[in-house]
Amino acid sequence: MGSLPVDSPGTIDARRGRSDGPTVKQGMRQTDMKKSNLEVGQWVEVRSKQEILRTLDKNACLDGMPFMPEMFAWCGQRFRVVKSAHKTCDTVFPVRGRSLNDSVHLGTRCDGSAHGGCQAGCLIFWKSAWLKPAAAPGHHGASVSLPVPSVSTVVEGAQATVCTESDVRRAARMPQDGDADPTYVCQATRLPYFTSDLNPFDPRQYVTDLSSGNVDLGKWIRGVIYITYRNLINLGIGLGRPLRWLYDRFQALVGGIAYPRHPGLIPMGQATPTAELNLQEGDWVKIKSYRDILATCNEENKNRGLFFDAEQVPYCGGTYRVHKRVTQILNEQTGKMMQMKNPCIVLEDVYCRSRYSDCRMFCPRGIYSYWREIWLERAPSPLQSDSRLSEPSLLNHWHP
Repeated sequence: MGSLPVDSPGTIDARRGRSDGPTVKQGMRQTDMKKSNLEVGQWVEVRSKQEILRTLDKNACLDGMPFMPEMFAWCGQRFRVVKSAHKTCDTVFPVRGRSLNDSVHLGTRCDGSAHGGCQAGCLIFWKSAWLKPAAAPGHHGASVSLPVPSVSTVVEGAQATVCTESDVRRAARMPQDGDADPTYVCQATRLPYFTSDLNPFDPRQYVTDLSSGNVDLGKWIRGVIYITYRNLINLGIGLGRPLRWLYDRFQALVGGIAYPRHPGLIPMGQATPTAELNLQEGDWVKIKSYRDILATCNEENKNRGLFFDAEQVPYCGGTYRVHKRVTQILNEQTGKMMQMKNPCIVLEDVYCRSRYSDCRMFCPRGIYSYWREIWLERAPSPLQSDSRLSEPSLLNHWHP
């Protein structure tokens, strides 16, 4: 999972939910654990603007989930469902898993154009009501039409009113007198309010992970093995060090990934190093080895406030293309834009796959990983058109 690339004390790791914050109690929606009626791999078409507006209340929400102005660009386009969004992770309040209903991911990411140019590139949530099953491109079979819920079924106890495109654009920021420092509203900032509590020990979520097609059997089994092993390490009975050593020795023998939660090597209180490569979109880089990256992080695995996450370890040693240079993102707790003192790098197809994440195993949210330039080195363009690490090759690694 990505971490917040900021430098000021007190806001470090806010994007990961590590800072103190209030809990959601009053006004919390209660939902059942229910996946969408759309299946992973199924072709769907995003409904027209007019159809979608009919599903929204005056706050541009359906079941509390905002429909954002950036999403209009995909109306009428066809996509495959890539993940069932029956659960997700909350990065607003202290990190935790959350449950939600009848939602999917299509692989589309927010470009931030209606939210001050935010560069976080969050994976967008789509309610089933905003989509309809469609034939695959190149096939001429008729699309199956699902009924669009009326606004009266969306806004319980309120007079039915039709949301307009202007309402959607207006809802992207909080009302205020001036725009010098606007407070933005998006799916990420409102996530706690359209989701409900999810007990990490509730086995139903993991059954749904498998049955929905989000996770194949091999990855599911390896995830169960890893989390069981990690729980043994964390028992506090003196087994941590030998079990980590045993993990690393076994992984070295089978060509797998080292234990992903070793601490950084720089003592707390000492400055962490920096490097400037001036990387730009389209540049090719090689991610340094796990050991070399740990040598740049303090004992909390941070380099100038940026957390090096366990989910980034499988990418170490791989070659990727720079997707963008990130200089500003929304603080999901406050809705305010944050300018980075030290820009971070996002790489193509390099994001959290939630294989090592405490309390949110197999979360499908796919938050981009953020990289310091000192963790990267320039690399020539590969001879093949695309040698980036892909999901199938990741699954071939044995990690418990």
